[in-house]
Amino acid sequence: MRIAFLGTPDFALAALRRIVEAGHDVACVYSQPPSPRGRGQVLKLSPVHAFAAEQGLRVRTPVSMRDPAEIDAFEALGLDAAAVVAFGQILPGAVLDAPRLGSFNLHGSLLPRWRGAAPIQRAIMAGDPVTGVEVMRMTEGLDEGPVLASESLRIGPLDTTGTLHDRMAAVGAELLSRTLADIERGVARETPQATDGVIYAKKIRAREARIAWTKPAAEIDRKIRGLSPFPGAWFQLPTDKGPVRVKVLLSAFEEASGEPGEVLDDRLLVATGEGAVRLLRVQREGRGPQDVEAFLRGQPVASGTLLS
Repeated sequence: MRIAFLGTPDFALAALRRIVEAGHDVACVYSQPPSPRGRGQVLKLSPVHAFAAEQGLRVRTPVSMRDPAEIDAFEALGLDAAAVVAFGQILPGAVLDAPRLGSFNLHGSLLPRWRGAAPIQRAIMAGDPVTGVEVMRMTEGLDEGPVLASESLRIGPLDTTGTLHDRMAAVGAELLSRTLADIERGVARETPQATDGVIYAKKIRAREARIAWTKPAAEIDRKIRGLSPFPGAWFQLPTDKGPVRVKVLLSAFEEASGEPGEVLDDRLLVATGEGAVRLLRVQREGRGPQDVEAFLRGQPVASGTLLS
């Protein structure tokens, strides 16, 4: 089929690669505009943009797909279908309806649970045992379209957003490729979403990232894993030179008790409002991630230390 692909981050990259491998005619790849990164604020292409350029594919990076000129350019592509994966913009009806067969989105949850911006993070933070990837026909409502295909994935006790993201991206790429083949053959079947169980995955805010040790250990553990690797749940560690911010990238909860925030042993078991959290991987401000054993060799934390 003649396809436009709209996507931006790493999550979308596997899907675009699989579409290219399947032999579709990729008329154009759309991605978010290059953004300034690092101390020098050098413009950096998105992962999808960089891959598309390597493949010699045409790329457009509109600031807004609602721009009438962008809508006209999209309509002029003469598309059979559009595949959308974490593009980062709300698409107007004129864009969604332009392809002959429609526009289709790969979404990282089992709809209608976790519609919206942060489905992987919110699923882990809520303690969901299972999540999944689904392909749906896009409508103007937020993630409200009928579902064409679905595949479930179990969320393990040590899964982070990073590990789950990578598994979902791989599974989702194959699911989208199979679904596009079904659409091309005219055998795809659409199922309306349930009206019960609708939950929105709100965008992650920086103010959510600080750890409140008064919360139950299970809740803190889920927050740590849901916000790993980015933005990273964090606490303040008291040192001789003042408090230092430390991100926690992996943890597990254990049965132990003490004052919330109190370090209970010399291996960073921390008491909470209910139970305790074992910190497994951390990142001190200004430094790279470390397993806790390596971190403690450079920064010992004595039992009885109170974290804030």
